[in-house]
Amino acid sequence: MICVNKPEKNVYNENMAVEKKPALINLHQLKVSCSQCNLSELCFPHGMNPDDMEKLDTVVEQRKPLHKSDHLFREGDVAAGVYAVRSGSVKTIVESPNGDEQIVGFHLPGELVGLDGFMDGKHTCTAIALETTSVCAMPLEKLEVLCTKLPSLHNQMRRIMGKEVNDEHKMLLMLGKMSAEEKVATFLLSVSRRMEERHWKSSEFVLSMPRQDIANYLGLAVETVSRLFAHYQADDVIQVDRRRVSILNMQRLKEIVGECKGAEASAVKS
Repeated sequence: MICVNKPEKNVYNENMAVEKKPALINLHQLKVSCSQCNLSELCFPHGMNPDDMEKLDTVVEQRKPLHKSDHLFREGDVAAGVYAVRSGSVKTIVESPNGDEQIVGFHLPGELVGLDGFMDGKHTCTAIALETTSVCAMPLEKLEVLCTKLPSLHNQMRRIMGKEVNDEHKMLLMLGKMSAEEKVATFLLSVSRRMEERHWKSSEFVLSMPRQDIANYLGLAVETVSRLFAHYQADDVIQVDRRRVSILNMQRLKEIVGECKGAEASAVKS
């Protein structure tokens, strides 16, 4: 089952409600089918009928939870599967020939990691847990066989691959053309939208990644990111308490990246 479970009762996720800890239960009892997953539309089961989802459930494996800084896989490893984040978060990193590391993605529950392994059977990036993280795994050989049998899964794979390309294009635009102010605003809006997709609070969330990782991802100095967070807070655009961010003025963030102007222009043309 490649999907995102509802948060286990004994797990604390700061972007969800805090629930009381129950008695310990057997791990197999925590397995939830894709049809019961509250965020399955973000993962492989999207668009699949119940019969297809049942077949998907039979080949998906659940892995032991990763602790903060644990590696899911490393660059150069043989690609064994594609992974869906069930809870927690993961960052992916590529290394330049001179040894510099560049963060190329932050992956939240419901998002897939390991698609880079499709190219030549080896991972071209490194995936590291940002916090305690659980994943579901789809072995590559089983995924390939299932795609030939289930057109809905094949279509979902095409959709996921297309989204990956689209996300890469957006990142290149952000790194190449946007100002520092636009980059930070775009990052906050991106996190907000992803929270909304999961039916979590879109205007209040906890960033699992430190400022250093955000700066690396955006191609900025850590001091620049910290300064802009402070600047937005002083202007009552956001409120920051360590890693907890509350967006006070969503409209202003959209204006910084030009979304409102773009929407107005489209409305005039139509």
